[in-house]
Amino acid sequence: MLQDTYRHKGLRKQLVNLIRSKGIHDSGVLRAMETVPRHLFMDSSFLEFAYEDKPFPIGSGQTISQPYTVAFQTELLEIKKGEKVLEVGTGSGYQTCVLMELGARVYTVERQKSLYMRTKLFLPTIGYNPKMLIYGDGYKGLPVQAPFDKIIVTAGAPFIPPELKHQLKPGGFLVIPVGSDNQVMKRIIRTGDSTFGEENHGTFRFVPLVEDKAFE
Repeated sequence: MLQDTYRHKGLRKQLVNLIRSKGIHDSGVLRAMETVPRHLFMDSSFLEFAYEDKPFPIGSGQTISQPYTVAFQTELLEIKKGEKVLEVGTGSGYQTCVLMELGARVYTVERQKSLYMRTKLFLPTIGYNPKMLIYGDGYKGLPVQAPFDKIIVTAGAPFIPPELKHQLKPGGFLVIPVGSDNQVMKRIIRTGDSTFGEENHGTFRFVPLVEDKAFE
C-alpha cells in the first residue's frame, strides 16, 4: 500500500530545512523536494531512513542519491517551467519526479534493464509520467529527441560525453559529475554551435555511469 502520511510529510519538511541549511536556496527546488515522497522509492526495509540526508542502495549496484546532491544538481540546472530536460540515469525515478515537479518535460534514459522495468511500472502508480522513459545507453543521450534545454547526468562519468554536449540547445546547461573515485560537479554551458563554457561546482561521490556495452 503506497501511503504518504502526515509523519512522512513532517519528516520531508525537516529534510528540506536541513538541505536549506547546507546552502540550497532555490525555492522551487526546495518545494519539489518537500513534495516528492522519497520513501516510496525505497525498499521497505529502508523506510525509517528515507528522510535522512544519505544515499541508499536500490539494486543493480545503483543508489538513490543523497537528497542534498539531488537538490544541488537540480539547482544548477535552473529549470524553467516547460523546458525539455534529458536525464541520464533514471535509477529509482526520484530525480525524475523532482524535475517534473519543477514543470520540466522529462526524457529519461536508464542502462540497467531491471531498474528500467521497475521504474517504468512504478512512476505512474504515484502519478508521475515522464515524456519518455527509455532503456538505452546514457553516453549516447537521446539524439532523436534532441536538442534539450537542460541535461542532467546522475552517475559519475569518467569524461564528458561529446554526444551530450551537442544535444544541448544554445544557452543550455549540462550538469554532470566527472571523475573516477570522486567526481567534480561540472556545469557545461553551450555558448555557440561548437563552443562551450565549463564551471566546477565542488566534489561529490557517485556510483559509476555504466560504460557502453552490448545490450542484452
